[in-house]
Amino acid sequence: MKIRGPVKRKRETEDAPKKKLFWIPAVCLLAVAVLLVRAAMAFGNSSKEKAETPEITADEKWQEGVISYKGKYYKYNNRIDTYLLMGIDKSGPAEATENYMDGGQCDAIFLLVLDKEAERFSAISINRNTMTEIDQYGEDGTPLGEHVAQLCLQHAYGDGKRLSCRRTVDAVSKMFDNLPIAGYLSLYMDGVPILNDAVGGVEVECLQDLSYPDAGVELHEGETVTLKGQEAYYYVRGRDTDTFDSSTQRLRREEQYVAQFMKAVKALPDKKSRLNNIYSEASDYMITDISFADLLTDFSDYDLTEDHIYSVPGETVMGEKFEEFYIDEEGLYDLIIQVFYQEVLPEDDGEASE
Repeated sequence: MKIRGPVKRKRETEDAPKKKLFWIPAVCLLAVAVLLVRAAMAFGNSSKEKAETPEITADEKWQEGVISYKGKYYKYNNRIDTYLLMGIDKSGPAEATENYMDGGQCDAIFLLVLDKEAERFSAISINRNTMTEIDQYGEDGTPLGEHVAQLCLQHAYGDGKRLSCRRTVDAVSKMFDNLPIAGYLSLYMDGVPILNDAVGGVEVECLQDLSYPDAGVELHEGETVTLKGQEAYYYVRGRDTDTFDSSTQRLRREEQYVAQFMKAVKALPDKKSRLNNIYSEASDYMITDISFADLLTDFSDYDLTEDHIYSVPGETVMGEKFEEFYIDEEGLYDLIIQVFYQEVLPEDDGEASE
């Protein structure tokens, strides 16, 4: 695996030209030998270049090898387990779609990272409008190739259930340079009130004013309230689409809600049994390849503190039609090192990769 230095993501992808194979005449062998000598000389001077260009180079698997980054050495923390949490912007229960372009957009996207040995729970929020490589498909499922578009669209190119989830997992993994993701849980947003009320409500200090009179929802910035039913629904889903970058404002509320929801889970009596009952109540709105009760039990053993809530860094700009979020690549690599790696001495695993 190689994590590249900072680059700007392109809006469109281009097909790489096909390479033709030629036999190498014997007369070219001398030129090849000269190139090899020059390459060896360049390798001897590589330390100067490394000081100028931040770069991570590692073995093919995240779980193996020591890497060097910005003058320090790190090894992938293979004690951790990483899961993808998705909130699907689609009404009703989770049902298979009639075509492969109507699976629903993924509006809330979180990586949940559990380190039982360190007794730590971390969360990384990802902006729905992140411009990244996704796989597109026709209505009949015909592959249309890889394109750069908003990450939230990847879920739409699927069946609305497991296929959509799996493709979103792959897109997020690729965005994090093939990060291993152990499992996923997606929740259709109509399931939020069920989960919220099943844990007795979720207490938050409102981060902004939210008014939805038709639903009887009036929330005011700075007010501490235990969210119930539709209040929870609109707190994590509502946004003013006429306000620029309102998705980022909503993302801050979603971060807060996830942390507070886990606190409510932690306080449940007979937690494991209760979570199994909660899953039965809300299962029509969830798609997962892991045990809901086991996952929440493990994560709720530890508090999700503010210093362990991270966001993928970047900037939102206005595209031709819709908002686009562009990742700060170097900031993302710093985040990867901070959350998924641990610092080591180079002799801890033999010679470090350069």
